[in-house]
Amino acid sequence: MGLKIGGEIERINGKELSYEEFVKNYLEKNQPVVITGLMDDWKACNDWVTKDGLPNLSFFSLNFGKSKVQVADCGRREFTDHKRVEMSVSDFIRNWVDFSSKECSSASSCEDSNESLLYLKDWHFVKEYPDYIAYTTPLFFRDDWLNLYLDSYNMHMDETSQDKNEVNCSDYRFVYMGSKGTWTPLHADVFRSYSWSANVCGRKKWLLLSPSQSQLVFDRHMKSSVYDIFEDVSGTKFPGFNKAIWLECIQEQNEVIFVPSGWYHQVQNMEDTISINHNWFNAHNLSWVWKLLLKDYNEAKGYIEDIRDICDDFEGLCQRNLAINTGMNFSDFFIFIIRFSLANLFQLCSLVNDHKIKVHDPFMAQHTLSNLASIKQVVSDMESFLQNLGFCLDVKEVLKKPDFMKLCIAMGVTYRRLRDGQWKHNFDNMEVDCGDFLHSIDDSCGKVYSPNDLIKLTNHVATDLGRIFGEVNFNY
Repeated sequence: MGLKIGGEIERINGKELSYEEFVKNYLEKNQPVVITGLMDDWKACNDWVTKDGLPNLSFFSLNFGKSKVQVADCGRREFTDHKRVEMSVSDFIRNWVDFSSKECSSASSCEDSNESLLYLKDWHFVKEYPDYIAYTTPLFFRDDWLNLYLDSYNMHMDETSQDKNEVNCSDYRFVYMGSKGTWTPLHADVFRSYSWSANVCGRKKWLLLSPSQSQLVFDRHMKSSVYDIFEDVSGTKFPGFNKAIWLECIQEQNEVIFVPSGWYHQVQNMEDTISINHNWFNAHNLSWVWKLLLKDYNEAKGYIEDIRDICDDFEGLCQRNLAINTGMNFSDFFIFIIRFSLANLFQLCSLVNDHKIKVHDPFMAQHTLSNLASIKQVVSDMESFLQNLGFCLDVKEVLKKPDFMKLCIAMGVTYRRLRDGQWKHNFDNMEVDCGDFLHSIDDSCGKVYSPNDLIKLTNHVATDLGRIFGEVNFNY
């Protein structure tokens, strides 16, 4: 039985879409969309594409050939993904050219000829080549807390378990490159983040399943999901699979697709393709991240429950396993939330203290207060789960660190760009003054031990700022 296709993804001209409309129609509703008109001025669209519209492979070999990248073998399965190997970009390009010359364009024919379809994935191109500005992130995707944070901090606090390759764990901005027939198995994105994917050249076929139907691609025990939706899926193992109703999308060159949180999807390159992909989250899908952490934590705990009585630090072991399997643990996520709470409070302070910006700035005020309200809701759900972690963070020490100032500057620039569309600012000349903010934090709320402490701190600072600048209402 074939897949049930229930419709196509909506397409819209990005030049006719405001940021507020994107938030209202797609972020808040968690709905996918294909957006055109966002890539006109990208350097990548010239350098990375030949006059014939094909990947400019020689350009990559010449300029970036020594880079070490992760390459997926589309003909070999390893757990829930393709088997991956590391190779240089030059070796990957050489394999691609040799492969294409043999006109081997499908996984089945490759297996017959002992060849492999190789797909370059998760190349941290921006971090590795910061001076080569291949593209600019479209305005709709700029409110990216994940990558803003990783530009200043490591996600996981236990340095002993950090990958020593700084680029490998540095951000979630990627370049993908693959020949016709390369594909990605069915999955939902890391952290249950949003993602956007831009086709610099080539075409992709997307099959997407809404979160309300995600249980249909899992086995009876909700432990494992379907690997390839086009293979002969066992109705016994996956009894709900044939009930799933999919959305289909053919993504053309110079189109960007927005994939919301929790949407399972499988993707195939219909032509030789290069794409740019970001994973990201912000206040609108922060609750998705917490729900995934909680689910993965319960699974991690269940796997080792039988050693609880003989383990000196059972909870610590659960949290270490959670960080390894998911990319962060409860403490990592809570520290992330604390820093973004403080950064949003700083924006409020700057909003009323910066004479270059009107005090009554409805977009900035509404956006920042909405962020704090979303954080407050997620933090309220976390209270009972962080009681035994021995957590403590000194707020004033956080505020004094250069990394926090860097985060605040980047957030301020981002939000003014969202407000003004094309607003530009020189990071090097932007001054940051935490004086009024530090004044708002007294000894009663200077240390955060629990989610409840963070809520008290946020309420206290917002109230104090409202008193200092009495004409502004900071209730949220």
